Amino acid sequence: MSSAPVPVRVVPSDRARQVVIISHSAFFYWWPLWAVGFLMAVITYATGHQVAFVPPGTQVERQVVVEGLDGPRDVLVTPAGTRLPVVAEPDGSGLPRLTMTPSNNPGIIWAFTLCALLVITHIELRGVWSLIAMLGVGLVCVLLAVFGLWDMFFAAFRVLDVHISAAGYLGISFFLLFLWLVTFFLYDRREYMIFSRGQLRVRLAVGVGEMVFDTRGMVVEKKRDALFRHWMLGFGSGDLVVNTAGTNTRQFQMPNVLRIDHRLALIHTMLQEREVVKGV
Repeated sequence: MSSAPVPVRVVPSDRARQVVIISHSAFFYWWPLWAVGFLMAVITYATGHQVAFVPPGTQVERQVVVEGLDGPRDVLVTPAGTRLPVVAEPDGSGLPRLTMTPSNNPGIIWAFTLCALLVITHIELRGVWSLIAMLGVGLVCVLLAVFGLWDMFFAAFRVLDVHISAAGYLGISFFLLFLWLVTFFLYDRREYMIFSRGQLRVRLAVGVGEMVFDTRGMVVEKKRDALFRHWMLGFGSGDLVVNTAGTNTRQFQMPNVLRIDHRLALIHTMLQEREVVKGV
């Protein structure tokens, strides 16, 4: 008399079945520009004043008694034979509507952010060069303090007259945010890699079929030596380099991969495992 077979319970694995790698463009690192723009718009609306356009030679007279008005007022006196320029407004009032801050600090901050992003995203400083750049900036700051040149430095910044209206900040920031979202969620997803157990699928262009590679002997490495891009702006992003094995060896470079440490750990696990199909 044979005993009844013992049923085997199969516990489903909660491990990831595939890992999708998306290479983002360098425009991803431009998020501080629209973020700073929105912040400067809020500051400008909160602390700003209305801007009036006046002809050259206009003088400011303070605490002048104006007929028909109660109490002394500050007035603008245009040169003889000139008039205040009339700005076309929808309501036809001609009253000032541009909102700006008297200080040029918001404009300087926004311009400095723009220049810094241009340098960081177009001039790659990797490895020791990133450290040299940081030490160089620190050395310049110390020298300016030692020789008492910080006052002169800030005075030069006050000479720079960078003023942007609140609506200007909003317009530029909304445009950049729209481009950033389209690039992040649509444009960057044209190229991708999909790792699964024993297989790698690659698509590098729209309209081109996927290429499939065996993961045996495959070497995957990360490069995260650009301090400013990968750490300060990319929150731990990095570049992924994949070298296939076999007779048709290929190398694929996927720059600007987000959460690269987490994805690389999953990929390394998959490279050590292969999909097992059980027969009945």
